[in-house]
Amino acid sequence: MNDYSVAPEFGEQAVAARAGAWLKRKAPYLIVLGLAIFGVAYTSLAQQPLYGYWEFLGVAIGVACVAIGWRQASDRQARFILARTQALHWAAFLVAMNIVLWPSVNSFLNAPATGLALLLLLALGTFVAGIQVSFDIAVLGLAMAVAVPAIAWFKQSALFLILAVIVLGALAAAFWRRGGEASA
Repeated sequence: MNDYSVAPEFGEQAVAARAGAWLKRKAPYLIVLGLAIFGVAYTSLAQQPLYGYWEFLGVAIGVACVAIGWRQASDRQARFILARTQALHWAAFLVAMNIVLWPSVNSFLNAPATGLALLLLLALGTFVAGIQVSFDIAVLGLAMAVAVPAIAWFKQSALFLILAVIVLGALAAAFWRRGGEASA
């Protein structure tokens, strides 16, 4: 082994192990983000909101906030305050989500707009809860908030993106064929 070799702690296996450990720690947050994006996609495709789905996500994130904060709380009083604060916080957001889903309010929104509005409310609730409980929860809220304009942009640009992928695929196939003929 020479002096220029990569140290074991910086090798590919070490990087993969650290990435795997990070992914394992962040998996619950990534799953919640994926479920939230799935809710918007389903609402857009089915042209109707998933009433219980958004409530489930709100309650699940609220329970996660209490579980994370519970470990950080110093005593029984702090745990009681945490549980009460999070219960009131998420109850307020569940009420707001249900107001968006009321037929008299929802008639002003089409299905994709309803999904994005519910995701935005969930993002706001998650971010605010994260400020009180955990940096990771706050980052999850930010990721959900960034997903709202990203989803809207993707929906508007989907046809253009599909055409671009087809053109790039055709160019790649043409050059791949040409490269194969030149080597034969």
